[in-house]
Amino acid sequence: MSTLLLVVGVIIGVAYFYHQIVVKGKRCISKAKLHGKTMIVTGSNTGIGKTTAIDLAKRGARVILACRSKQRGEAALEEIKRESGSNQVVFMQLDLGSLMSVRSFATTFLKSEARLDILINNAGVYLQGRTVDGIGLMFGVNHLGHFMLTNLLLERLKECGPSRIVNVSSMAHNFGKIDFDCLNTHKALGVRESFMEGLKVYAHSKLCNVLFTHELAKRLQGTKVTCYSLHPGAINTELTRNASSVFLMLLRPITTFFFKNTVQGCQTSLHCALQEGIEPLSGRYFSNCTVKEVYPKAKDDAAAKKLWEISERLCGLA
Repeated sequence: MSTLLLVVGVIIGVAYFYHQIVVKGKRCISKAKLHGKTMIVTGSNTGIGKTTAIDLAKRGARVILACRSKQRGEAALEEIKRESGSNQVVFMQLDLGSLMSVRSFATTFLKSEARLDILINNAGVYLQGRTVDGIGLMFGVNHLGHFMLTNLLLERLKECGPSRIVNVSSMAHNFGKIDFDCLNTHKALGVRESFMEGLKVYAHSKLCNVLFTHELAKRLQGTKVTCYSLHPGAINTELTRNASSVFLMLLRPITTFFFKNTVQGCQTSLHCALQEGIEPLSGRYFSNCTVKEVYPKAKDDAAAKKLWEISERLCGLA
């Protein structure tokens, strides 16, 4: 019995330290105050986007909540104002699955807001299907909508420099690859509708985020705009809200103990947005508030350039 209790005690102790050190992770240590600065956070009505917006508002920033759902966005607006104690928070509707909506958002923003200092491309979906433009949903929302949004707002970011672009990716990008033939033919990163295919397509879309950041940094050289991609950690958020109830039930014990909460999960986004002195690391990938090396496929110059050109064509920006 004593041996069993010892083993159980060791397991509990190891699990506790794993949770405290690995799961919780590092925190953004920047004390930056943001009065007079304007930020956009996409997908900020829920999850790490919302906690990111709350932190930025507490620091004095004017924060634009760019969200698809008007109802959920306006509810988040009131909650963020209440938690941050700031009235400098604004909701603007943005559906990243509609190129028309992205263009409309950018036009409205540029007319109504004089500044843009930080753009945080945070929104993401894990759901198969097609956008209203006939583009693969995860490619369209996770990459293409943000690609178009960034390009439409780039001149304002340059005018307000030093400024930053933060692209929320995932360690799932390590398992991704881009089939350019499929992308050209089907406007999607995969065409089969299955659970495993969905996981693959999500990983492919996250690789797009890292390659986009890599190419964007090159094109921003000589400006006062820098950009970063990141893995926020495994987060217990609503990203999988469209998954099956059985899958969610099986996942619950894992997410409860091994996944970060949203406050822990937004720390690397805040680090990339605010940390002083990381400008020379523009184009790099961060995890746990630390710059990380990526596999060659995630910094492939030819692939990044090709993805950029296809994205320009699909957005009508070419």
